[in-house]
Amino acid sequence: MPQAAFSSFSGEDLRCIRGERMVFTGLSFSVSEGEALILSGPNGSGKSSLLRLMAGLLPAASGTLRRNGSSVADDPDGHRSTLHYVGHLDAVKPVLTVAENLAFWANVKGGNTAMESALDTFGLARLSNTAARLLSAGQRRRLNLARIAASPAPLWLLDEPAVALDTASVAVLVKLIASHRADGGIVILSTHTDLGIENAKELALDDFFHGNAT
Repeated sequence: MPQAAFSSFSGEDLRCIRGERMVFTGLSFSVSEGEALILSGPNGSGKSSLLRLMAGLLPAASGTLRRNGSSVADDPDGHRSTLHYVGHLDAVKPVLTVAENLAFWANVKGGNTAMESALDTFGLARLSNTAARLLSAGQRRRLNLARIAASPAPLWLLDEPAVALDTASVAVLVKLIASHRADGGIVILSTHTDLGIENAKELALDDFFHGNAT
């Protein structure tokens, strides 16, 4: 269950440098099981950099990330195994079918027992045998997001997840986030759109902004 893997996730006095440019400094946050944290700020304020840092894809220049009170640096592989990161670019292999793409990502997380349900959730079941290169931008985005429904991970890190989604798909995403939180999961996301996520915390990145980065 999500509660067992993540009761809390926090960052203390984080500093990020990209290409010798300071992106943010002195940034701290804290979220507990069942909570959502929305990252806000203008383009270039460091939202994507912070999410990549949280996912272990980008090193912090200083500061500490903690999971359940312990430093993520003590077990980086364990940390990455218990999260889903959905970035700006859709991680979709064009030569594979929709089902093959989703199976690949689900197996990375240890199983694909919920794959068919995930395809149904995002309206992709009828496209399961379609090559990903034939998908529209919205369909590719839905396929990318189906990963979070296809296999369990207590921490979701979502970078502008509603981009290219229609109104119905946004509603599906918001419902999925609510369900994940109800099970004790944690969601951290960036968005320029008010998705109507209830009782979410907000972290304004422009309060810590010190350069131009994404």
